[in-house]
Amino acid sequence: MESWLLWLIIAAVLGTAELMTATLDLLLLALAALAAAGVAGLGLGIGLQLLAFAVTAAAMITLVRPVARRHLRSHPQLRTGVAALIGREAVVLTPCGRDPGRVKIGGEEWSARSYDPDLLIPAGTRVDVFAIEGATALVHPQEDPWPN
Repeated sequence: MESWLLWLIIAAVLGTAELMTATLDLLLLALAALAAAGVAGLGLGIGLQLLAFAVTAAAMITLVRPVARRHLRSHPQLRTGVAALIGREAVVLTPCGRDPGRVKIGGEEWSARSYDPDLLIPAGTRVDVFAIEGATALVHPQEDPWPN
Protein backbone atom coordinates (compact mmCIF):
# COMPACT_ATOMS: atom_id res chain seq x y z
CA MET A 1 0.00 0.00 0.00
CA GLU A 2 1.27 3.46 -0.87
CA SER A 3 2.26 5.56 2.16
CA TRP A 4 0.29 8.60 0.98
CA LEU A 5 -2.85 6.45 0.87
CA LEU A 6 -2.17 5.25 4.42
CA TRP A 7 -1.87 8.89 5.60
CA LEU A 8 -5.16 9.72 3.85
CA ILE A 9 -6.86 6.83 5.64
CA ILE A 10 -5.45 8.07 8.97
CA ALA A 11 -6.72 11.58 8.18
CA ALA A 12 -10.18 10.21 7.30
CA VAL A 13 -10.35 8.16 10.51
CA LEU A 14 -9.30 11.18 12.60
CA GLY A 15 -11.78 13.41 10.76
CA THR A 16 -14.60 10.93 11.33
CA ALA A 17 -13.68 10.64 15.01
CA GLU A 18 -13.73 14.46 15.20
CA LEU A 19 -17.28 14.49 13.87
CA MET A 20 -18.30 12.17 16.69
CA THR A 21 -16.46 13.96 19.50
CA ALA A 22 -16.37 17.64 18.41
CA THR A 23 -13.17 18.27 20.38
CA LEU A 24 -11.29 20.11 17.60
CA ASP A 25 -8.07 18.28 18.55
CA LEU A 26 -8.68 15.33 16.26
CA LEU A 27 -9.39 17.67 13.36
CA LEU A 28 -6.01 19.33 13.85
CA LEU A 29 -4.32 15.92 13.85
CA ALA A 30 -6.24 14.99 10.69
CA LEU A 31 -4.83 18.11 9.03
CA ALA A 32 -1.35 17.07 10.13
CA ALA A 33 -1.95 13.64 8.58
CA LEU A 34 -2.94 15.38 5.34
CA ALA A 35 0.37 17.28 5.43
CA ALA A 36 2.20 13.99 5.86
CA ALA A 37 0.20 12.56 2.93
CA GLY A 38 1.37 15.49 0.83
CA VAL A 39 5.01 14.80 1.73
CA ALA A 40 4.47 11.10 0.94
CA GLY A 41 2.88 12.07 -2.36
CA LEU A 42 6.09 13.90 -3.26
CA GLY A 43 7.92 10.58 -2.83
CA LEU A 44 9.87 11.59 0.28
CA GLY A 45 10.79 8.98 2.90
CA ILE A 46 8.96 7.91 6.03
CA GLY A 47 11.27 9.99 8.22
CA LEU A 48 10.26 13.20 6.48
CA GLN A 49 6.63 12.13 6.53
CA LEU A 50 6.74 11.65 10.30
CA LEU A 51 8.59 14.95 10.66
CA ALA A 52 5.92 16.75 8.59
CA PHE A 53 3.21 15.14 10.70
CA ALA A 54 4.91 16.09 13.99
CA VAL A 55 5.74 19.66 12.97
CA THR A 56 2.27 20.30 11.54
CA ALA A 57 0.55 18.75 14.56
CA ALA A 58 2.67 20.81 16.97
CA ALA A 59 2.02 24.02 15.03
CA MET A 60 -1.72 23.34 14.86
CA ILE A 61 -2.02 22.54 18.56
CA THR A 62 0.12 25.46 19.76
CA LEU A 63 -0.99 28.14 17.28
CA VAL A 64 -4.40 27.28 15.88
CA ARG A 65 -6.04 25.51 18.82
CA PRO A 66 -6.00 28.43 21.33
CA VAL A 67 -7.39 30.86 18.77
CA ALA A 68 -10.08 28.44 17.60
CA ARG A 69 -11.15 27.59 21.16
CA ARG A 70 -11.36 31.27 22.06
CA HIS A 71 -13.68 31.87 19.10
CA LEU A 72 -15.78 28.79 19.84
CA ARG A 73 -16.27 29.74 23.50
CA SER A 74 -16.99 33.42 23.05
CA HIS A 75 -20.60 34.42 22.76
CA PRO A 76 -21.87 37.65 21.32
CA GLN A 77 -23.17 40.00 23.93
CA LEU A 78 -26.89 40.16 23.37
CA ARG A 79 -28.75 42.61 25.52
CA THR A 80 -32.36 41.74 26.11
CA GLY A 81 -35.20 43.15 28.14
CA VAL A 82 -34.69 46.56 29.72
CA ALA A 83 -30.90 46.26 29.29
CA ALA A 84 -31.47 46.54 25.53
CA LEU A 85 -33.02 49.99 26.03
CA ILE A 86 -29.88 51.53 27.51
CA GLY A 87 -28.20 53.69 24.90
CA ARG A 88 -31.29 53.97 22.71
CA GLU A 89 -32.75 57.23 21.51
CA ALA A 90 -36.05 58.49 22.89
CA VAL A 91 -38.33 61.49 22.42
CA VAL A 92 -39.70 63.37 25.42
CA LEU A 93 -43.52 63.44 25.38
CA THR A 94 -44.06 65.33 28.65
CA PRO A 95 -41.34 67.34 30.43
CA CYS A 96 -38.90 65.29 32.51
CA GLY A 97 -36.90 66.56 35.42
CA ARG A 98 -36.74 65.66 39.08
CA ASP A 99 -40.40 64.64 38.70
CA PRO A 100 -41.19 61.90 36.19
CA GLY A 101 -42.42 62.65 32.71
CA ARG A 102 -43.05 60.44 29.68
CA VAL A 103 -40.79 59.44 26.79
CA LYS A 104 -41.27 57.31 23.70
CA ILE A 105 -38.60 54.62 23.27
CA GLY A 106 -38.88 52.53 20.12
CA GLY A 107 -42.64 52.99 19.84
CA GLU A 108 -43.36 52.38 23.54
CA GLU A 109 -44.20 54.97 26.17
CA TRP A 110 -42.12 54.91 29.33
CA SER A 111 -42.09 56.98 32.47
CA ALA A 112 -38.84 58.91 32.61
CA ARG A 113 -36.77 61.20 34.80
CA SER A 114 -33.84 63.36 33.92
CA TYR A 115 -30.51 61.70 34.67
CA ASP A 116 -29.44 65.10 36.04
CA PRO A 117 -32.10 65.94 38.64
CA ASP A 118 -31.45 69.69 38.26
CA LEU A 119 -32.26 69.60 34.53
CA LEU A 120 -35.78 70.00 33.14
CA ILE A 121 -36.06 68.46 29.67
CA PRO A 122 -38.89 69.97 27.58
CA ALA A 123 -41.30 67.94 25.43
CA GLY A 124 -40.06 67.20 21.90
CA THR A 125 -36.40 66.91 22.94
CA ARG A 126 -34.41 63.95 21.65
CA VAL A 127 -32.72 62.17 24.55
CA ASP A 128 -30.53 59.14 25.17
CA VAL A 129 -31.52 56.50 27.69
CA PHE A 130 -28.71 56.31 30.28
CA ALA A 131 -30.26 53.77 32.67
CA ILE A 132 -33.46 52.01 33.66
CA GLU A 133 -34.60 52.03 37.30
CA GLY A 134 -37.61 49.77 37.71
CA ALA A 135 -40.02 50.98 35.05
CA THR A 136 -38.50 54.46 34.78
CA ALA A 137 -35.95 55.49 32.16
CA LEU A 138 -33.23 57.90 33.20
CA VAL A 139 -32.60 60.14 30.19
CA HIS A 140 -30.29 62.95 29.13
CA PRO A 141 -30.60 65.33 26.14
CA GLN A 142 -28.51 64.46 23.09
CA GLU A 143 -27.56 68.10 22.61
CA ASP A 144 -25.96 70.34 25.21
CA PRO A 145 -28.80 71.65 27.41
CA TRP A 146 -26.74 74.69 28.45
CA PRO A 147 -25.72 76.53 25.27
CA ASN A 148 -22.72 78.86 25.61
